[in-house]
Amino acid sequence: MYAVMQRSFIVLLAVAAAVLHLYSAGFAPLTALALRPLHLALLGALGFLGATAGNKPQRDRPGASGAVLAVLLAASCLYLVSQHQALVTRAGTARPSDLVAGAIAVLLVLELARRTVGMALVCVALLALAYSQIGPWLPGLLGHRGYSPARVIEHLYLGTEGIWGVPLGVSADFVFLFILFGTLLDRAGGGQLLIALARKVAGNSRGASAKTAAVSSAFMGSLSGSAVANVVTTGTLTIPMMKRAGFKAHLAGAIEAAASTGGQIVPPVMGAGAFILATWTNIPYIRVATAAILPALLYYIALLAGIHFAAARAGIVTTPETPAGTAAARRLHLLLPLAGIVVLLAFGRSPMRAAFWGVALAFASAMVLPATRFSLATLRSTLVTAASGAVQVAAACAAAGVIVGIATLTGVGLRMSGLIITLSGGHLLLGLVWTALAGIVLGMGLPTTAAYVVLAALGAPALVQLGAPLLAAHLFIFYFGCISNVTPPVSLAAYAAAGIAEAPAFRTAVTALLLAATGFIIPFAFVFAPALLLNDTPGAVVLAAIMAVGGVVALAAAATGHHNRQLAAAERLLLFAAALAMLSPALTARIVGASVLAISFLWKRTRST
Repeated sequence: MYAVMQRSFIVLLAVAAAVLHLYSAGFAPLTALALRPLHLALLGALGFLGATAGNKPQRDRPGASGAVLAVLLAASCLYLVSQHQALVTRAGTARPSDLVAGAIAVLLVLELARRTVGMALVCVALLALAYSQIGPWLPGLLGHRGYSPARVIEHLYLGTEGIWGVPLGVSADFVFLFILFGTLLDRAGGGQLLIALARKVAGNSRGASAKTAAVSSAFMGSLSGSAVANVVTTGTLTIPMMKRAGFKAHLAGAIEAAASTGGQIVPPVMGAGAFILATWTNIPYIRVATAAILPALLYYIALLAGIHFAAARAGIVTTPETPAGTAAARRLHLLLPLAGIVVLLAFGRSPMRAAFWGVALAFASAMVLPATRFSLATLRSTLVTAASGAVQVAAACAAAGVIVGIATLTGVGLRMSGLIITLSGGHLLLGLVWTALAGIVLGMGLPTTAAYVVLAALGAPALVQLGAPLLAAHLFIFYFGCISNVTPPVSLAAYAAAGIAEAPAFRTAVTALLLAATGFIIPFAFVFAPALLLNDTPGAVVLAAIMAVGGVVALAAAATGHHNRQLAAAERLLLFAAALAMLSPALTARIVGASVLAISFLWKRTRST
């Protein structure tokens, strides 16, 4: 009986979440302290009732306790909605009832994150809360005057500096709608369409099955914004396909992991982190997406080149898979919603409005033909899947809001920026290295969105002060939050792919790391070369793009150890040096790198004939 009631409530909450977000985005926008608590109330209740999807499985079997926690979280959120106008009139002065509701909200946000995201984010949030109390006893830059528990709760709950801050605002404003958009398209057959189109792109070239996996994961990853979710959806189709074509299990898993990780940096969607980036920096999202085009292309050019070289090394020529042209032709109209979102963003519409019309177009497109039309049961399950997929993002954003709130309350963000500047000795390159290491470590235990938010608050100001352009600094942090999905020893995307491929997890992770090596180099390159972010003259952009393409191909050859033939260690080091030189902003270094690459290519051609 309880299980039936639970399923019914999950469907009801999912429908309510869809109606709330579509209404706010398309008809009457709600204020921040109305929409964000309602968003968390609905998705938090879903999380406590067991409807979650994402990087981590539900930790506890939901039962009566889950229902109680869902009611308590909803009550604390609805209390704020009912009181937010009164808070304005009394200048935010906290009453005892405010503090009780706030304490419940903070505790349940952490519990929700524990159940849906994992302990790593909760531990960071608990450390932040402890830091707010022990400041007077800390030395040097870390010290502060200390804040009472009541002051902390007031800061985190009664305004938009804590739980209800920018991260949860982005989740509420448009991330939910983009997840709904992607789920609608996938259920209508959009995923199969993208894989079919990727097969067309790959054709019958060497290792075409793996190239199909890379291109389709780029498409799907841009919609889902989650490397692990991308692996477990497209990977179930592409990994067996690669294994049948002759790729070893660990290599097939590594290719899918690297491709899915890169999907998070592919415009036009790029996941929740990119929307937070745009909101945080006050840079129009279309500018963020435009700047990400060339780095994303370079990442996948390097990955496709690496696949080609790996296939050659393994003796794989073509794939036995045949394109499903007829099935793809019946679903081509599903590309219209994607085109619609791109056009709306290009014409300056907000991501919220673009997402609203994207959902509307996706639903209308799906209903056009019988082959893609939704039944009522399918629509209901689609809404539940979309809402469940948004739970982890909402939980991570709310918990990250606790961390950011403590950072703003104590001023530790400014002090951490000072520490980075001190450690780097005022040199931008060293500052980037320290920030990259921090991004990788945080990203190992946190979802990309949470890792970006934490480091954007603590590290981005330092990079800007050291001379990095604002957009480049934030994209740098975002990229390293993403690439941590294939960075051992954690490598969540690689481990998920290894499970599907039935391959050794660590070997898969190391191989994925080599295939994704460009993702570690490109962020450094675009900080020093604005042309790679399309922020220069057309001539400079074209020259930088040509050099960068040569550089990433050389990097792929060095990483895989093959280019027409197996490479010796010295040859790999030489190609790696040439790649770094060609990605450098200095013209002399580019010329030297290009010359080394040309000589290496001619030498290999001479030896192979």
